[in-house]
Amino acid sequence: MSLLISGDLRLANESPAAWAQGGDLQYEIEVSGTRYMVHEFSIVRTATLNVLKAGEFEYLIVAGGGGGASRSACGGGGAGGLLTGTTSLSVGAATVVVGAGGIGGLGGTAPYAGLRGNNSQFSAFTAIGGGGGRLGNNSQQDGGAGGGGSRGFTAAGTGTAGQGNAGGAGAAEAGGGGGGAGSAGVAGVANTSNGNGGAGLASSITGASVTYAGGGGAGGRAPNIAGTGGAGGGGNGGIANQSGQNGTNGLGGGGGGGDGSTNAEVGGAGGSGIVIVRYAI
Repeated sequence: MSLLISGDLRLANESPAAWAQGGDLQYEIEVSGTRYMVHEFSIVRTATLNVLKAGEFEYLIVAGGGGGASRSACGGGGAGGLLTGTTSLSVGAATVVVGAGGIGGLGGTAPYAGLRGNNSQFSAFTAIGGGGGRLGNNSQQDGGAGGGGSRGFTAAGTGTAGQGNAGGAGAAEAGGGGGGAGSAGVAGVANTSNGNGGAGLASSITGASVTYAGGGGAGGRAPNIAGTGGAGGGGNGGIANQSGQNGTNGLGGGGGGGDGSTNAEVGGAGGSGIVIVRYAI
């Protein structure tokens, strides 16, 4: 695989099917005899892909993951929504937005619940930020994938159709895992264990298989077992006065739920999203 950091790779006698400029990383790959140009947007911001020649563009859009809740027996953050597809673009500027992950909840003072992640966008297509993990009545638990439920407020957040799955339900002294792009979060088991985050989905748009958008594991009280993050950047839950782990940036993973009674023990932040575009050359 050859890499292009900046500039125009076209040779004098080439006439690519499509062409564009922009992104934080731009490089060429070859898959089964077909050459592609790949543009990765990984820094959280609003940017543009400048289309210089109209054509068909494949895309992967991952939103920011939701933050995990904190305090005890609380939900993990849902993964950012994930969208893939192909679209025709005309010459001009296509909008690109890379969404940040949601902030995790606090262990000592409200808000204990995690916050929803931020949307990502490519052209007319928008992936929805992951739902925040639940501790109490969290109005931000729904999202691309849903945040996990908690003790006392057991219902988990819902996912967005075609982008992610629901979080796992909470139970007595146990939180549910955040949903992932590939599967729902695992429900907590009362007085026993906290739920794991749902698995993400793999994409080979870059030429290598990478798993994105895993849900965050739930956090809970010792001796309960903390939930583990789902494949695709989900953060692990904390237990026995531990913070939840952050979701992985660039993968849109949900943050893990924290466990504690002070603001030193927080829910993990959701991982930032990413937008990747490629086209045959």
